[in-house]
Amino acid sequence: MHGLGNDFILLDQIQQDTPVPVERISELSDRRKGIGFDQLLIIEPATITGSDFNYRIYNADGSEVEHCGNGARCVARYIKDQELSDKTTIALGMPTGNIIQCELQEDGQVTVDMGEPITKPQAIPFLTDAEALTYPLEISNASTLEISALSMGNPHAVCLVEDVTTAPVQELGPLIEKHELFPERVNAGFMQIVSPELIRLRVYERGAGETLACGTGACAAVAAGILRSLLSETVTVEVKGGKLSINWKGLGHPVFMTGLATTVYEGHLNL
Repeated sequence: MHGLGNDFILLDQIQQDTPVPVERISELSDRRKGIGFDQLLIIEPATITGSDFNYRIYNADGSEVEHCGNGARCVARYIKDQELSDKTTIALGMPTGNIIQCELQEDGQVTVDMGEPITKPQAIPFLTDAEALTYPLEISNASTLEISALSMGNPHAVCLVEDVTTAPVQELGPLIEKHELFPERVNAGFMQIVSPELIRLRVYERGAGETLACGTGACAAVAAGILRSLLSETVTVEVKGGKLSINWKGLGHPVFMTGLATTVYEGHLNL
């Protein structure tokens, strides 16, 4: 499946029960020698009160992560298409203990309640003395970037660029991802503001590299822009894979993300 080109394999552990060998994930994610994907998604029976299913995410390098918005849309679409639930709003339980709500729209899109952005540095986590709207981030080539640091259940560093087409994502992305001030690594977002209602975005994801779309990255970028009074309440985010709609009313409110989720094919995998 994919959400605007952010591609996944989804393993259904509801209708089968096959242990997933985590050590094989990086092999399976190889686009020449394996299946190829940005993340592996697993759906399991619910274990958290108030949830309908469990939802787990592994990056292409085999590391388990806390959140993936594009993946959540795909999981909700899969549940609907497989008739695993007749609900139009599906509650997914995360390994963190949190529950995210996914609402299936009549036009085929899925709206995900992504929760409230986390800005307190220790909760991101981000090593700094005090909370601020932006922070200077020194990188190895002796230059300094201005970033916004926040979490959407996973850490993000967002920097403004004049043009995402020419932004040095492949050069700076790995340096930001593994920066010592982010002890759990970080997703690096490069945001171009076209208007208060439109941004263009590229994201270098930790453990996966640059992807065609990043749902939590889109939410983090819009939240960062709104906190800096640069963006409106509802913003269209253009990524390489398509468009997402992000809505945020500000501090104290959750971020809502709406976009498509697409099934490409089904198959059998010998684990």
